[in-house]
Amino acid sequence: MSQVAGAGCEAASGLDLDGPLSIATNQDRCAAQSAGSDFNPAGLRVHMIGIGGCGMRGAARVLMREGARVSGSDRKESGALVLLSAQGADIRIGSKPGHVPDPCDLVVHSAAVKESDPEMVEAAHRGIKVVKYSQLLGLLMSRKLGIAVGGTHGKSTTTAMIAYVLREAGLDPSFVIGAGVEQLGGGSGVGDGEQFVVEACEYDRSFHNLRPRCAILLNVDEDHLDYYRDIKEIISSFRDFAALVPADGLLVVNGEDRNTMEAVAGAKATVETFGCQNLFDWRGEVVEVRNGSYRFRVLRKGQAIAEITPGIPGRHNVMNALAATAVCFYCGVRPDVIARALARFRGAHRRMTPRGSIGGVTVLDDYAHHPREIQATLKTVREYYNPRKLYVVFQPHQHSRTRFLLNDFASSFGSADVVIVPDIYFVRDSESERELIDSRALVDLLRLRAGDARYEPNFDSIARMVCEEAGPGDVVITMGAGNVWQVADSVLAGLAGEQKNGDPFVAMGDRADH
Repeated sequence: MSQVAGAGCEAASGLDLDGPLSIATNQDRCAAQSAGSDFNPAGLRVHMIGIGGCGMRGAARVLMREGARVSGSDRKESGALVLLSAQGADIRIGSKPGHVPDPCDLVVHSAAVKESDPEMVEAAHRGIKVVKYSQLLGLLMSRKLGIAVGGTHGKSTTTAMIAYVLREAGLDPSFVIGAGVEQLGGGSGVGDGEQFVVEACEYDRSFHNLRPRCAILLNVDEDHLDYYRDIKEIISSFRDFAALVPADGLLVVNGEDRNTMEAVAGAKATVETFGCQNLFDWRGEVVEVRNGSYRFRVLRKGQAIAEITPGIPGRHNVMNALAATAVCFYCGVRPDVIARALARFRGAHRRMTPRGSIGGVTVLDDYAHHPREIQATLKTVREYYNPRKLYVVFQPHQHSRTRFLLNDFASSFGSADVVIVPDIYFVRDSESERELIDSRALVDLLRLRAGDARYEPNFDSIARMVCEEAGPGDVVITMGAGNVWQVADSVLAGLAGEQKNGDPFVAMGDRADH
């Protein structure tokens, strides 16, 4: 196994994907096949730096299924890497030049890996072709019916819905999702079917390297402002993504979202809209709402074709399910099969995931790290659980995102009774950016809105605080893209110990998990 763990949004660029055709050697063949549909992994030696990331592991499995010999490295061991090794990959821990096999046809790296990485330096020294993860994903997609799910929010859930429905329909798709999905056996899978479903990340324009025949645009919001200049540049990037879908392909887009509609203006592919409020191509007509769970009628071009009750609550999941329905219908799945599968779907990991309930206190965990995601999730928690009191432990993700969207964040916790904020999760930002803002700025704004907001940097102190205050009927939710899920574990351990011993934290100590 070797160096750096893959990031959630693994990005692209660095290889001439349109190089001249040549089959003189295995290595030349690899470069030539980068032109797209000619790419054939069979017999290639591929080394993957940062192979521990969810997407990288999925790509490795696809490569091996296609006949490639895969090696890889990551900075630490994991159960997922043990499984990948058992499936045939040669995994190394740490980054060393000697980990790159000889011969080697192609080196793939996650966005987290720097050019100064010893294995990257070795690949450059030996003249080995190097690509980022998303470029490889594009090459693999070119061999199948590529389905790419893009948008600022909802990508993982919608990608998982599509993969699950296609599998339930017997189509046996391949898929790569940026989150674990228990019902799919993980965040990636390799099937013999025609479809290859992937989550399309917009950071660093990595989704421009994909080769979709069908694509979804769920929404377009301000985010990744450490990379993009403003919303205009973000819309332009999504427009370039939409332009990748060929004239005989399909774009499924959120008709309720103005930015999304602007992004697909002029697209050469067929565009089908979805939404709940107007007469879109795909319309969700809500029939019943019960404790946050929605039953809705699906109308395609005005004709009712199914009624769906998604297995996960929230109006935002009505929109996700509509988009998934349109794509699965495009793939030939009958509406009644789609409806049955979506009713059984239980969601992706860290999406309002129940972690446990002790003493009448329910503990949830969620990945939401953008204002709109927070608002949608907390509204759904209110509707579904009807808590006596809702405690939110929110860990901001990135100093730059917190600074750029500070006022939006401060307006996102209206459904919460108590908001506890640890330090900002430091990732991808510079030290100078880190010095410009801290979590107390958000807490101060929340207090100005008459909210019960508290700054507490220590994870165990947060867990102690919650355990001391929360009672039967209350809900505690940890939120963020960092390691805040550890607080959920500590709260559950604390509540369990409280019931047995009185003070659960004497044995636990005040370790600094953050």
